[in-house]
Amino acid sequence: MADTAVRPEGLAAGLPIRERLRELDDSGVVSAFLHGEPRAFDELVHRYQNRLLNFIYRTTGDRERAEDLVQEVFVRVYRHLHRFDRSRKFSTWIYTIASNLAKNELRNRSRNPLVFFQSIRRHWEDDDRPVQFEDPMTRPDDLYRKRYLREAVEAAVAKLPEHHRSVFVLRELEGKSYEEIAEITSCNLGTVKSRLNRARNAFANLVAPSLE
Repeated sequence: MADTAVRPEGLAAGLPIRERLRELDDSGVVSAFLHGEPRAFDELVHRYQNRLLNFIYRTTGDRERAEDLVQEVFVRVYRHLHRFDRSRKFSTWIYTIASNLAKNELRNRSRNPLVFFQSIRRHWEDDDRPVQFEDPMTRPDDLYRKRYLREAVEAAVAKLPEHHRSVFVLRELEGKSYEEIAEITSCNLGTVKSRLNRARNAFANLVAPSLE
C-alpha cells in the first residue's frame, strides 16, 4: 500500500514529474526509482552530490579525487539500490558508502590529508544542528581574518587522527546524529561519543592559539 502511494503515477497531479519528485522525501524518491521512474535517480544525485563532495573533500583533502569518489558512490548506489533496506534512512546508507570510500582512499595514501573548514564556534552541546561555521553578520573587512581562521582550522583538523577526524566531520559539519555516525562508521555509540569528545578537545587545544 505504501509503495503504491509513491509510484510516479500516484504523485500530485498537475506538475511535471521532476517537480513532483522534488516534493517527495528520500524514501519516496527511492520507491519511485524502483518502480520504474529513471528521473528519480537524477533527483537523488541532485540532493546529495554537493553534500557528499564536501564531506569526502573535507575527509581526504583532495577535491579532484573527491569528485571521482562521489561518482563512484552514485555508481554503487545505482547498482545496489534494489537491495537497499528501506527500513533504514537513505541518507545514512549513502553516507556510509561515501565514508567507506574515503577511508579506503586514505589507507592508500602515504601522505596526511588536509581537511578544510571555514571557522568554528563552541556549540558542542547542540545535538540538533551542526556547528555554525560562518558569522551571519560578516562584514567585508572581516575577510582577511576569516581567511586566516580557515587556514588555522585546516591545519588543526589535519592533525587529528583519522578515526577522530571522521566523527568530527560527520557531527560538527554534516550535523549527523550520534546514532547515524555509529552506523556510518560501524562503531558502537559509546565509541562514537568517546572519539568525538577526544576530537573536540584535541581540536580546541590545537586551534585555540590561532583564535585568540
